[in-house]
Amino acid sequence: MSDENNRKLLAYLRDHTDAMVEDLKTLIDLESPTLHKPSVDKLGQFIAGRLRELGGAVEIIPKTEVGDVVRARWNAGDGGVVILSHMDTVWDVGTVAGRPTRVDGNLIYGVGAMDMKGGIVIALWALRALRELGLFPDKAVTYMLNSDEETGSRHSSEEIEAEALSHDVVFVTEPPQDGKYKTQRKGSGGITITVKGRAAHSGADHAAGINAIEEMAHQILAVQAMTDYSIGSTANVGVISGGTRSNVVPAEAKININIRATTRANQLALYEKITQLKPVNPEAELIIDGNPGIQPMERTPQIAALFKRAQRLAADMGFHIDEGSTGGGSDGNKTAALGVPTFDGMGIVGEGGHAITEYGEIDSMPERAAVMAAMLREDLAAVVNGAQ
Repeated sequence: MSDENNRKLLAYLRDHTDAMVEDLKTLIDLESPTLHKPSVDKLGQFIAGRLRELGGAVEIIPKTEVGDVVRARWNAGDGGVVILSHMDTVWDVGTVAGRPTRVDGNLIYGVGAMDMKGGIVIALWALRALRELGLFPDKAVTYMLNSDEETGSRHSSEEIEAEALSHDVVFVTEPPQDGKYKTQRKGSGGITITVKGRAAHSGADHAAGINAIEEMAHQILAVQAMTDYSIGSTANVGVISGGTRSNVVPAEAKININIRATTRANQLALYEKITQLKPVNPEAELIIDGNPGIQPMERTPQIAALFKRAQRLAADMGFHIDEGSTGGGSDGNKTAALGVPTFDGMGIVGEGGHAITEYGEIDSMPERAAVMAAMLREDLAAVVNGAQ
């Protein structure tokens, strides 16, 4: 059913595109590397001020090792939607001075423009549009910004999971994949294999040694062979170390492995294969440490239903959106693993995340803010429950 109010939201946001760009420039200039708490806290205080202007009940949740978490609430009660963003970036303080933000046509280049300060701007303006046009929903809305997503959200996972479990739906403002909203993410785990051999003189007593690097070569080939692109599972040996000198039979070698999979079942199967590896040389010893890691965000019927509703709303406003998947993880992996329907990739369209070429597409901001605003007006509890 057509909704004229959603088209009003889009028109309002398009009329304020320049202001959205200025806000994005401001956020980029407020540099916020994960491990520099004062900078992240400065950004958090700035955003908290904007959220108070929008009528949010703002709380600063203190953290010792990383930046404080910022949380704003509108409307009391259970259910509703929690929007998740992260304030931290991978870029050190001082990067902006060497790479000033610049606009080139429809593109805005800048540190963290896509990942994910553009997503923060989209969320702030979606809330602003709803408020300015008198369309703010009656249901509970929470906006939480964490400070350590780039290092796994270790210090904010408790708050993220608690908010997810107390709401019907989670929105994540990570950038999309090739412009597509993310309805599926791979899970990721880390495993270390250490080979224990026996040192010996490589000339005088070579036969007495057990070459740990030779044994590890067999294990590397075995691990790499576990990749199965047909089901989206990958095992990657990314780091290797071993040995001391060329004239010593190496007594130890070590590799670090990253595993990724689209389903929890495949993730666990891959992990089990690696942990069951045996040494080719019976005199060598394998020590295998690690865990399956963060669960995948699987494309459940509930997540699919959220996308379909967003797609219908976008079509009614006059533009098309699509869905996609990615091998990268986000806080959405955590919330989806709890069984909470999670709609990810709601941020700015762009390319070059974590790279010096990073940019966002300016004209995507009003459209994606309009989708978020329109979705916040929907009865999403009914949407996801109807998909069960």
